[in-house]
Amino acid sequence: MIDRIRLYRTDCTDPYRNLAVEEILMETVQPGECILYLWQNQNTVVIGRNQNPWKECRTSLLEEEGGHLARRLSGGGAVFHDLGNLNFTFLVNEEEYDLDRQLRVIEAACGELGLSVERSGRNDVLADGRKFSGNAFYHSKGKAYHHGTLLVDVDGEKLARYLSPSKAKLQAKGVESVRSRVVNLVELVPGLTCERMAQAMENAFAAVYALPLERADGSRLNPETVERLRERNGSREWLYGPRLPLSFECEERFDWGSIQLQLQVESGVVTGAKVYSDAMDWELAPALERLLTGSEFSLRALCLRIRAGLAEHAADLCDMLTRQEI
Repeated sequence: MIDRIRLYRTDCTDPYRNLAVEEILMETVQPGECILYLWQNQNTVVIGRNQNPWKECRTSLLEEEGGHLARRLSGGGAVFHDLGNLNFTFLVNEEEYDLDRQLRVIEAACGELGLSVERSGRNDVLADGRKFSGNAFYHSKGKAYHHGTLLVDVDGEKLARYLSPSKAKLQAKGVESVRSRVVNLVELVPGLTCERMAQAMENAFAAVYALPLERADGSRLNPETVERLRERNGSREWLYGPRLPLSFECEERFDWGSIQLQLQVESGVVTGAKVYSDAMDWELAPALERLLTGSEFSLRALCLRIRAGLAEHAADLCDMLTRQEI
């Protein structure tokens, strides 16, 4: 039972440090405590844990223009952050995780601003029928977080130029561009700022949990740990990972997310596998990589391993492989 709520805000705009702080807050959150972390990144594309950066982002253009590519721990899709976007994270012990209650904080904050919003699909919140908040989720060692974006006054031109979603994803959603799917809340609430949005989130957090709001001072943030995680978050290995020679590649989109499968095959055996996905289940991609590595490269052998090792999505994945006519 949550009996203590704490707010942690930072004016740092370094995505690698901010993601490090988020990870430490999750590891150190106490039983009965819920932390709301409010933060902003400057000119950053953040991709999900298992996404292929080259498929989701114009990485060269982003780097040329002084932007940052970042990879988070959670699943889900790519998002663009600038100082017109406010990020939030709810951090709790896993048994006290309550997505409905956490989303009600966002709804109550928007209500304070005079906005009527609705939840949509697996992880979006809409205003005026358009997305302003995408959400993603992560759990590890009995801890959990739910984080997302609040588009207040984001540079839509940069968002459209840096993000390059696949045609399959756009067709599945019935839209023509990234920009047509989202809305800045300033369009609906003229004069709205991220500071005003943050204040509304603070007020709603206290109201929904019906508890006094305490302010965290960052004393749990060991500087050496922050720096170690920051260096990892900004490393090329973390951001891009080893890209395998493409002996075999296929991809498809399902209602639970997209999958891109890359296999290196030697002497009829899968010697390496890389799976990229925006599925909300962040464990799916690494599990599939483990299952396929070492398999005989045949439809029968690959599907046998998938069906034996995955409780969910095995039928869809095997159907995808069948269509490749291996």
